[in-house]
Amino acid sequence: MNAPLYAIPGAPQPLAETVAPPTASTVAEVLAQSQVEDVLASLENSLIGLAPVKQRLRDIAALLVIDRLRAAHGLAAQAPSLHMCFTGNPGTGKTTVAMRMAEILHRLGYVRKGQLVAVTRDDLVGQYIGHTAPKTKEVLKKAMGGVLFIDEAYYLYRPENERDYGQEAIEILLQVMENQRYEDRMQTFFRCNPGFSSRIAHHLSFPDYARPELLGIARQMLSSQHYQLGDGADQALQEYLQRRMARPHFANARSVRNALDRARLRQASRLFADRDRVLTREELSTISAADIRASRLFQEPTEA
Repeated sequence: MNAPLYAIPGAPQPLAETVAPPTASTVAEVLAQSQVEDVLASLENSLIGLAPVKQRLRDIAALLVIDRLRAAHGLAAQAPSLHMCFTGNPGTGKTTVAMRMAEILHRLGYVRKGQLVAVTRDDLVGQYIGHTAPKTKEVLKKAMGGVLFIDEAYYLYRPENERDYGQEAIEILLQVMENQRYEDRMQTFFRCNPGFSSRIAHHLSFPDYARPELLGIARQMLSSQHYQLGDGADQALQEYLQRRMARPHFANARSVRNALDRARLRQASRLFADRDRVLTREELSTISAADIRASRLFQEPTEA
């Protein structure tokens, strides 16, 4: 499971101070001023599937918009909790969604900057006594006013090593999250660090992609690079996905991207071999069925 933790650091202030003074009186006016719908539309168009995740983001955006209007009437005294936990297997779009969420928060005025600072355990945890605190605080300083994205956050907790310094980083993060109001291994992390779970208002689970969705993602990736599938290549890609999904360590869209990169290499080698032939635009942009079926997955027997 790849389970990033997502937090928004910033100074503790009432909502009316953290958000630019609202001048809108309707939802339509807030949306027009912030152009948040453009971000949601971009997310919808760039990511295939993920219907429950997209709906949750729309719900969160709706909450933030309504809070803007409430602030205009003096109904809100404190910013809503914006900490989030994204859980799901690799390649399910978590980082992309985090980037879009950062943009939404920035456009609505909940963070001063729209940047997303992505870090891992190595960026937070030191190797000796006194090393972890300054590393963690430096990361928090860098992310201040924007969004901090901790990839594979569960690696911060290593119960098998009593001399590990990850717990110190967790304690610093907990303190910042509290003061600033801002699937398997992750659940173990939360059980052993209950303070984290209680401070995170939004838990989003990213489902694995179904095969038709992965095929759509592949077509989208190819189109963005001005490639197309030739005769029989669509069927070959479907068979490839069926075989790849049955193997260990399948990483959803990431595995699809790697497969297409290898198919492009085979296409390039195939065209490169005939050095004197004038290549047409169509030949240069077409992935053939043979380019896909040359994968070693097709050389391995399938289970009956």
